Amino acid sequence: MILLREIRDTPLLWMLVLVPVVLLAARIAPEAHTLLFVLAVLTIIPLAALLSHATEAVAEKTGDAIGGLLNATLGNLTELIIAIAALHAGQYMLVKASVAGAIVTNTLFMLGASFLLGGLRYHIQDYNRASGRLYSALLLMATFVLIAPGAVADLDLARGEVMVQKLSAALAVLLIAAYALGLLFSLKTHKELFAAADHGEAEDVKWPIGLAVGTLLVVTVFVALVSEIFVESVQKAAETLGMSPAFVGFIVVALVGAAAEMAVAFSAARKDRLDLSVSIALGSAAQIALFVAPVLVLVSYVIGPTPMDLQFWPGAVIMVLIATVVAAFIINAGRSAWFVGVLLLLVYAVFVITLYLLPPRIP
Repeated sequence: MILLREIRDTPLLWMLVLVPVVLLAARIAPEAHTLLFVLAVLTIIPLAALLSHATEAVAEKTGDAIGGLLNATLGNLTELIIAIAALHAGQYMLVKASVAGAIVTNTLFMLGASFLLGGLRYHIQDYNRASGRLYSALLLMATFVLIAPGAVADLDLARGEVMVQKLSAALAVLLIAAYALGLLFSLKTHKELFAAADHGEAEDVKWPIGLAVGTLLVVTVFVALVSEIFVESVQKAAETLGMSPAFVGFIVVALVGAAAEMAVAFSAARKDRLDLSVSIALGSAAQIALFVAPVLVLVSYVIGPTPMDLQFWPGAVIMVLIATVVAAFIINAGRSAWFVGVLLLLVYAVFVITLYLLPPRIP
């Protein structure tokens, strides 16, 4: 069988044996938070690798634009499940930090690492600027939306909380509508503008489409199960390991949640399919800002102790704005080299160091 052969020939996939181990450990020793945290992180790595193989097979059939959207959606499903679990537990600080961190991680780290890995193999890489410009525009709009609730809260301290909640619900609907219209524009009415350039490495599709889709569904379920264990153990494990709540949500949760997408984006960049890498990185960030975040606001009315709003602490909004502006400036070139990736990674490193040493006060 193709899938068994793939697992046998890929040493990284041997770590899939950790899937039943972490599920069993969560039942036997639910209080061993640090152990469960480490096992969950190690388990998501091979699941992400397997997900990348399946997604690449589907992308070969659908094209880079839809393939990138598919991978971003599946990758963000994991982050959505992590956030929903945190919502149910009332950990709104973790939810907001993970949302802002995911946007920054995708626009700076994932995109920067893709440029670097591709640039180390190819002198210059070209990609379609249209999709990058669209996602950058959507991200800029979403960033401005994040500024509005905080501004309203400062205007009327007596009724600020109620006003912020009502405004957040209205803005959530607006963001979802904007994302839906963006999909209509890029996949239907003007899809010719977003066609990927034919400069990737040609290779035979080893996986039948049925096997690829089936693998995507099964792996997504396992990632969801492991993610629940991760979110239950991450806070206590962070205290044991000396990590701040801001660092955990903004950096750790964001990196773990985007592991599957990163595996595909990095692999595509090494194969000179930078259109797919850009589509995954910026498409995922836009999807988090315009779909995942507003959905969490609406879902919080049903499963949360209290409704969640879109009022992020100022430091998070500033970091998201800087990441979005930097990515928009870089992506406008339509060409990349390894040093461009280094610049994006350096900006991300500034945020990592800042959060680790001087974490912001999160309301």
